[in-house]
Amino acid sequence: MRWRSSGLSLFLLLSIFVLKSATELRICAYNVQKFDSAKASNERLMHYLKLVLTRCDISLLQHVVDPNGQAIEKLLSVLNRYEEYDYKAVASESLGNSPDDMQKYVFIYRMQTVNVTGQYQYRSKQSFVREPFVVRFQSKNASIDEFILVPLHSEPSKAVQEINKLYDVFVEVSKKWNNTNVMFLGDFHASCAYVKQSDRKNIRLFMKSEFSWLIRNREDTTVTDATSCAYDRIVVHGQPFLRAIKPFSAKVFDLGAEFKMSRSQVVQLSDHYPVEVVLKSSALFLQATPLSLISASVIVWSFLSAL
Repeated sequence: MRWRSSGLSLFLLLSIFVLKSATELRICAYNVQKFDSAKASNERLMHYLKLVLTRCDISLLQHVVDPNGQAIEKLLSVLNRYEEYDYKAVASESLGNSPDDMQKYVFIYRMQTVNVTGQYQYRSKQSFVREPFVVRFQSKNASIDEFILVPLHSEPSKAVQEINKLYDVFVEVSKKWNNTNVMFLGDFHASCAYVKQSDRKNIRLFMKSEFSWLIRNREDTTVTDATSCAYDRIVVHGQPFLRAIKPFSAKVFDLGAEFKMSRSQVVQLSDHYPVEVVLKSSALFLQATPLSLISASVIVWSFLSAL
C-alpha cells in the first residue's frame, strides 16, 4: 500500500513537471500613449495595466515619457507586489527630435522565464525619429533559445521610410550577435493613410519573402471607432523563428472585453490595443497529442501500481 501511495505521489509530481515544462512564452507590444508619472499615479489605470502586462513574459512598452525613470519604477513596484513572478525592466534613453516629445522604449520581462543577454541602441537620426533600442533575450521555455527584439514606434509621417530602414537594423544586429532570429514589433503606423498598399513596394520587410508579418493588414489595433487600422505589428525573420511561433497565436488583445472595461476606460489607458504572439514551448511533450499523453500517463500509472 505504501508503494502505491508513493507511486501516486511520484505520478502527480511527474504530471506537475510536465505541465510546468510545457510553459509557452508570450511576447506583447503596447503603445501606452504617453505613459508618464501622472498616468502611473492613477491607481485604477495601473490596475488595468498590471492585468495586461502580467499575461506576458516580455512586454514592449512604447510612448513612455519618463525622463527620470519614476513612472517605470512605480509600475514595477505594482507588478512585483503580489504576482508570482518577479518583473524587471530594461529601457532606452529618451529618444526623439523635439524636447517636448522625448520617448523611451521599455521592455518589462519575467525574471523566472527570460534573461537579457544583450542590448544595443541603434544610431541613425537620418533614418528614425526614435531609433530602435534592440534587446537580445534567452529563454529555456521557448523552442527557440535566443532571439532578438527590435522595437519601433514610428513617426507617422515617416512610417514608410522608417519601416523600410528596419532592414538595415536587421543586417547590423544579426551580424553583431551572429543571430538571425529577429522579431520586429511595435506601433509602426503600418496601415491606412500612413502606409498604403502602393507603399509596400518601397518597404523591404514587405518585399523580402524571409520576413513574415504576423499581425495582418485586416486587423484593427486602434480603440476608437473613428479608425480601423493595423498600426501595431509583429514581424519575424526566417523559417526557424516562424516555426517557433504557436500557430494562430499572433493577435490583437482586446483588454476591454477581457477585463470588462468600458470603452472610455480603455481609451484612458491608450488609444491602441496591445498585440501579442506566443512562442512554442521547448518541452518535448509539446509535440505529443492529447491521446498520446493520456496513453503515456496510463502506462506510467500502471507500472507504478504494480510495484
